[in-house]
Amino acid sequence: MSIDIKPHAYDPAMQPELFDGVLPRRVVAFVIDFLIIAAVAVPLAALLAIFIFALGIITLGIGWILFALIWPALVIWAIVYFGMTLASPASATIGMRVMDLELRTWYGAPAYFVLGAVHAIGFWLSVSVLTPFILLVCFFNDRRRLLHDIVLGTVVINNARRANMLRSGMAGTPG
Repeated sequence: MSIDIKPHAYDPAMQPELFDGVLPRRVVAFVIDFLIIAAVAVPLAALLAIFIFALGIITLGIGWILFALIWPALVIWAIVYFGMTLASPASATIGMRVMDLELRTWYGAPAYFVLGAVHAIGFWLSVSVLTPFILLVCFFNDRRRLLHDIVLGTVVINNARRANMLRSGMAGTPG
């Protein structure tokens, strides 16, 4: 049985423009994505709550059992958001697009729906279970990958437009 082991597609020593400034822009992208998710989730939760409340009155309280489904519906919305946006041709969430970032596999392939969804779940679980201090992992590896990036085999890099801009700017600077 042969296992095809692919080399890393992105080398921070040979392609520094792909990793330049990724960490702070990744934080801003996270905040943008969080606000987008909340902008949909809060009104959705309110509408669902009103509907379930009215249904509970009509069914003499039996319909109020559906209140337990609001939280899972919001989690599903967030997972679908990350899966759909990361599976797009840009391979980036809306926040990542604004910040000129993209998610790639370690061998260079674009993200797909399941990878995007699992990437979000991996982030939430790692930060929830291992505390936010786990985010410090990015300071101890050349590619500035977080724990869930390492486990899933992904890397967040500058998109081609930003990398080309940085490459042309780096070519003009000495040393």
